[in-house]
Amino acid sequence: MILEEPLLCEQTVPGRQGYSLPEPGANLPPKEFLRQAAAKLPEVSEVDVVRHFVRLSQQNYSKDVGLFPLGSCTMKYNPKTTDAAAALTNFAQAHPMISEEEVQGNLELIYELQNYLAEIGGMDAVTCWPAAGSHGELTGMMMIRAFHASKGNPRKKVIIPDSAHGTNPASAAICRYEVVTVKSNQDGILNPADVKAVMDEETAALMITNPNTLGLFEKNIQEICEIVHKQGGLVYCDGANLNALLGIVQLGKEGVDVLHFNLHKTFSTPHGGGGPGAGPVGVKKKLEPFLPTPLIIKENGRFNLEMARPQSIGRMKAYFGNFGMLVRAYAYIRELGPAGLRRIAEMAVLNANYIRKGLEKTYHLPYPSPSLHECVFSDKLQKETGVKTLDIAKRLMDYGFHPPTIYFPLIVHGALMIEPTESEPKASLDQFIAAMKAIAKECEETPELVQTAPHKTFRGRLDEVKAARELKLRY
Repeated sequence: MILEEPLLCEQTVPGRQGYSLPEPGANLPPKEFLRQAAAKLPEVSEVDVVRHFVRLSQQNYSKDVGLFPLGSCTMKYNPKTTDAAAALTNFAQAHPMISEEEVQGNLELIYELQNYLAEIGGMDAVTCWPAAGSHGELTGMMMIRAFHASKGNPRKKVIIPDSAHGTNPASAAICRYEVVTVKSNQDGILNPADVKAVMDEETAALMITNPNTLGLFEKNIQEICEIVHKQGGLVYCDGANLNALLGIVQLGKEGVDVLHFNLHKTFSTPHGGGGPGAGPVGVKKKLEPFLPTPLIIKENGRFNLEMARPQSIGRMKAYFGNFGMLVRAYAYIRELGPAGLRRIAEMAVLNANYIRKGLEKTYHLPYPSPSLHECVFSDKLQKETGVKTLDIAKRLMDYGFHPPTIYFPLIVHGALMIEPTESEPKASLDQFIAAMKAIAKECEETPELVQTAPHKTFRGRLDEVKAARELKLRY
């Protein structure tokens, strides 16, 4: 039973405590550092605190509860074995300032993970220091800028397709590049001729997402890379959708010079909540001198941290990065092996196409090209009854599902972007398809029911614009 949950501040009982501390004795800080008055903290017991947060958790939705079909976010189930590996004492309790001599095993793990990711992506070297996918983007673009600067001209522009990930333009802009947008063609992919028309010797790079945010493979990738390279530019690939290609395509062999890996998407480390995360970046040989420091070097059977890299872009993360995430990704790769990783891609593509086939006669499919790991519908058919994408998403909550990504990618008006991931069984896909079909029928017969949803959730429809513009962060 879910009830309205008061704030801890509202559960205060004067004098109630949830802790037991020893008397401080003579080891108090200097008097000038002590509070003159007690902090205004809730006075609650341990039972109060535990029950408060458990009740809050019951109002939440997670991947451990059911299907979480956010498109392009790859919200898949995280196996508990990788959490167990990260919780091993010598991993979890390693102090960030410990000497490299005392963490040889940890360094070996990162070193091997770098090599695994390099092989998976067809790259020559990998850094594991970036703290997220977007941080990996920034790292990659900084290396691209450093590469061009070393040749006497950092260049001025970066080409980005309209089907690329939304953070790509920000990463380019932070590195002081002007963004040139190229539109996708009628098939939802990039046309080489359109790239050629804007590519010149002042263009530093093309940033491409492959598969793109429509879930489509950029089949002209080799020709596009040749166009960029001919003018001295580099190709950066956003590897966020790598779970569609594992064991099948090595993007480095397609002509990609820089590739970032979202460990929380493809390699099953925790996703969301603001971190910690990890976004390793792979590069081809010509960009190795610009990798972030320190580099892990294996010499005579030992692992050392090398700082003397005069062309390096410097540190991107303190200490040993977000090491717990690296342990999880390493365990995931070792558990599955080459055949298992390929199976991920096969199942991710199969599940997405199963949903696509199940709904293609019920919802409008703006691009008929074959889908990979996700499929994108629109609200074009339902709008005829006055129902919009947001209404469909809200009504889906009444059926017990988290809504898919909506209104993205921007090139699809009223987009419903669905990514089931490889971890979903057929039964949950069937339930999701049935719910979406039932909502489509409601749009025709009782549209007001959908327009006013959700009806069964703990909270009704919120004024999301008001909530975003009028924040209340203090009690």
